[in-house]
Amino acid sequence: MIDRSPFGKSIFTATCSPSHRSSSFTYFPVPSLLGFIQIPKLHSIHRFLYSRSPIEAEMEGDGSLDSQIESLLNVEKQMRLNGDVAGTKKAAIDILQLCFERRAWKTLNDQIVVLSKRRGQLKQAVTAMVQQAMQYIDETPDIETKIELIKTLNSVSAGKIYVEIERARLIKRLAKIKEEQGQIAEAADLMQEIAVETFGAMAKTEKIAFILEQVRLCLDRQDYVRAQILSRKISPRVFDADTSKEKKKPKEGESIVEEAPADIPSLLELKRIYYELMIRYYSHSNDYLEICRCYKSIYEIPSVKEDSSKWIPVLRKICWYLVLAPHDPMQSSLLNSTLDDKNLSEIPHFRSLLKQLITMEVIQWTALWNTFKDEFENEKNMLGGSLGDKAADDLKERVIEHNILVVSKYYARITVKRLAELLCLTVEEAEKHLSDMVVSKALVAKIDRPLGIVSFQSVKDSNDVLNSWAINLEKLLDLVEKSCHQIHKETMVHKAALKV
Repeated sequence: MIDRSPFGKSIFTATCSPSHRSSSFTYFPVPSLLGFIQIPKLHSIHRFLYSRSPIEAEMEGDGSLDSQIESLLNVEKQMRLNGDVAGTKKAAIDILQLCFERRAWKTLNDQIVVLSKRRGQLKQAVTAMVQQAMQYIDETPDIETKIELIKTLNSVSAGKIYVEIERARLIKRLAKIKEEQGQIAEAADLMQEIAVETFGAMAKTEKIAFILEQVRLCLDRQDYVRAQILSRKISPRVFDADTSKEKKKPKEGESIVEEAPADIPSLLELKRIYYELMIRYYSHSNDYLEICRCYKSIYEIPSVKEDSSKWIPVLRKICWYLVLAPHDPMQSSLLNSTLDDKNLSEIPHFRSLLKQLITMEVIQWTALWNTFKDEFENEKNMLGGSLGDKAADDLKERVIEHNILVVSKYYARITVKRLAELLCLTVEEAEKHLSDMVVSKALVAKIDRPLGIVSFQSVKDSNDVLNSWAINLEKLLDLVEKSCHQIHKETMVHKAALKV
């Protein structure tokens, strides 16, 4: 009984004569259903496997693709059952290479699934097979074949922790294709399936880039809640890490972190992308203070701060959003720190705008708007685009709030009519803005509608009144004591003068 071996030689059963055996291999008996089969030893298979390319293997026998794949599958089986990692990987890769060179894409997909599902398949072989097949994605003839190959590799790598990084990269490529086809929702759903923050072997920059892609797709589909949840997976402190330090070698037992692909941006570039995405998110809710903080972080990037063509538009945006932000301690702190920036002297108009906000004087809205209207309109053509649809109305409201705060500093009580005159508003508008500030706890005030008087004094309870009296008495006694001391001093000086 004669059987064709994957080596182009004959394998003889125990009933055959030993003289028919080939001299190029060393044989040993293995029991089978048909008796004892003579199988070549492992070192002979190694010499055979590594001495031929898939093209040479294809030229042997009848040359058909199926027969050559069948031969290589037999070799792969022997390698796998003998626990030979290198041989199993080589056989699996040769099968894929053979299908690729024949451009048999359907067969390639089938063989990937078959090889991954074989009993006792080695993890290293599956990893090598997936990595090899990923190189063929860009060589596919059309988009349908490319999607089918990616989906096949995705199904093979699903649930296997040793190819989780490869699966994440496959999902990212598939999501990009879906996005190019206009299927933003499907692309976002695909990306959300992968939780790269749990991948220990993935490079930090690749993790950040993947999460930022998830956030961007959520913003594109206007899913702002999920975008916020995903953005919180990235701590802003990660961008402040010192990249100049040498990487420590992993200790024994620790997972080895892979190098990031060449197309992954640097950490500082990822920082810029992160804050640009957060600006898009905060613009949805018109959170001007947070937008200002994002631009402030972009302004601190060395590549931006060194180039005046980059930092001037960013600094302009910082100034505008500081003016648009409601008055609170954080806004005041950012306002003072921005005024201390020496680069602000390059844009003097904005320096004068910020100075008006910290000066406790009433701002005339019409004069301010006439001065800065052109600059406000020019922001549409600058970095980041326009300031928002409601920006002009919000700017007027911020000026009114500033004026009310100024009035509260100088007046304990004022008539509503006089307040409206100072604010250049009607009585009803002045009452409305004043009430809004009281509700938001930006100001303490009471309006006596029958008398038409606004009181900016807060009502004190009995403890506060007693404390104020005690403080006043203490100040009075200190003043009396100092006066007595001065009188005594002058008396002693005059007595000394009379004795002389």
